[in-house]
Amino acid sequence: MIRKRLIFTLLFQNDCFFLSRNFRLQKIGNYEWLKKNYDFSMITDSVDEIILLNVSREEAEIDNFCKIIKTFTKECFIPISAGGKISSINVAKKYIRSGADKLVINSNLFNKVLLKKIANTFGEQCIIASLDYHNLEDNFLFYRNNGSKKINLNVKEIFKILSNLPIGEIILNSIDMDGTSNGFDFSILKKIPKSFQKPVIYAGGAGNYKHLVEAFRKKEIDSISTANLLNFVGDGLQEARKQIIKNKIKLAKWS
Repeated sequence: MIRKRLIFTLLFQNDCFFLSRNFRLQKIGNYEWLKKNYDFSMITDSVDEIILLNVSREEAEIDNFCKIIKTFTKECFIPISAGGKISSINVAKKYIRSGADKLVINSNLFNKVLLKKIANTFGEQCIIASLDYHNLEDNFLFYRNNGSKKINLNVKEIFKILSNLPIGEIILNSIDMDGTSNGFDFSILKKIPKSFQKPVIYAGGAGNYKHLVEAFRKKEIDSISTANLLNFVGDGLQEARKQIIKNKIKLAKWS
């Protein structure tokens, strides 16, 4: 059995980290706040990966974001993925050279020329496709550009395209459940074609370890991402991991 992963996602803009609720951002604190409330040595022993997302609307923020990537790679000895503003191979190279192991692509997910360049340079395993969606009574609507632009494709069409893109895995992020801490909406899982072979990272709704355990037990889910900075402060992530392992979910056991 493949080991499942617990991922911590951080949203960065204008030198600060943010909470997101239904894709509306709330500023929480800067890097020093993050270090004070999340002992990075503890994070490294609690999660399998960190995703850093640049949610700024300013192109100038790319250089600041690269500095944050570098800082995290010095503090955290686990894989780090970076996304946001990846509109060219040059931006992709900047993120990788700053220390990112993988790249999260959302706004330019269907830019086949760009994806091919990134895949040819760093490999398909380096690319994480990110999809945001609304669930309207089991009618799923997909979005990109931080949830602002609708993708006029249905579930079947989306996954057919994804199957043929040079990507390593995908993130499915529920806009409806994002930041609510009310648990996950699993409705879309039954819509994923059985022929789809890419690993799935599920996001949107985690509020406590019980939500994480419930999600990990779904065979369609390979990894879970939580981005709620307030739910797991202090030793929250470490305790959540202990409970997940106690519930016989196959995660790595840290010494």
